[in-house]
Amino acid sequence: QVQFVESGGGLVQPGGSLRLSCAVSGSIFNIYAMGWYRQVPGKQRALVAAITSGGSTNYADSVKGRFTISRDNAKNTVYLQMNSLKPEDTAVYYCNLKAQRTYYSTVLDYWGAGTQVTVSS
Repeated sequence: QVQFVESGGGLVQPGGSLRLSCAVSGSIFNIYAMGWYRQVPGKQRALVAAITSGGSTNYADSVKGRFTISRDNAKNTVYLQMNSLKPEDTAVYYCNLKAQRTYYSTVLDYWGAGTQVTVSS
């Protein structure tokens, strides 16, 4: 089983900053990538940012230049530094893990429970 500990969400004013963190643990053989997705009611979950085990990153166009994803491989933890937050960044943010549970298993997606980020004055 894979466990997630997400933290850092909350209420912030426009222009403010938040830092999300997500630590994973459990029966994991190999991590390929970790990242953050977000979802608002009535819309599909969408990629915010992701980082591979080698350090390659990918960002949604809407957050480029404002958000930074980083990772501590030793702690199996991913961080999302969010600056210059806008009301349209309001969403539930979900931690994503792409990993193999065993040597023989395929790479699957695993999800945290989500953390609410609200940007409002």
